Amino acid sequence: MILSLFRKNSATEPVYAVYNSIVAQSRQPVFYAQWMVPDTVTGRFDMISLNMALLFRRLRHGTPEAKAFSQAVFDLFFKDMDRSLREMGAGDLGVPKKIQKMGNIFFGLLAALNEAMDRNDPEALAGVIARNVFDGEDGPHVRALAAYVTAQDAALAAQSADQIIRGNMSFEAVA
Repeated sequence: MILSLFRKNSATEPVYAVYNSIVAQSRQPVFYAQWMVPDTVTGRFDMISLNMALLFRRLRHGTPEAKAFSQAVFDLFFKDMDRSLREMGAGDLGVPKKIQKMGNIFFGLLAALNEAMDRNDPEALAGVIARNVFDGEDGPHVRALAAYVTAQDAALAAQSADQIIRGNMSFEAVA
């Protein structure tokens, strides 16, 4: 039964491709080695959430097909988180509560990120990054990650929604 959650078919291949791209981007060593993102389960979740939020920003005003695609990527994300929690030993009764908390964290990040970026407010964006990734800590690493978010948002905006929902999404290289 669990394997059916992760089976690919022609309809889900683009979803897997985009999700895998987000996960690969989130594992870039620069985040952890230079920008001080905690190299922990929580820190990695935060980076996946941040890159996932950028995808959602890109597709939020799209067609119903783009919104359905966003939902499919979101569903895959949380199926993967469920699987990861279980692999780490979380019990069957505790997993749904943890997943719900993770979902709330993700949607809080998405709302705050959208608000700051829609206002084109770099200070507010840095505040969102500081609160959501660095437990309120500030510094040059927060500004570096905020600049990354701004650059990736622009890079995704330059890609067509149709291209993305066909599974062809790319991030800019991280310097």
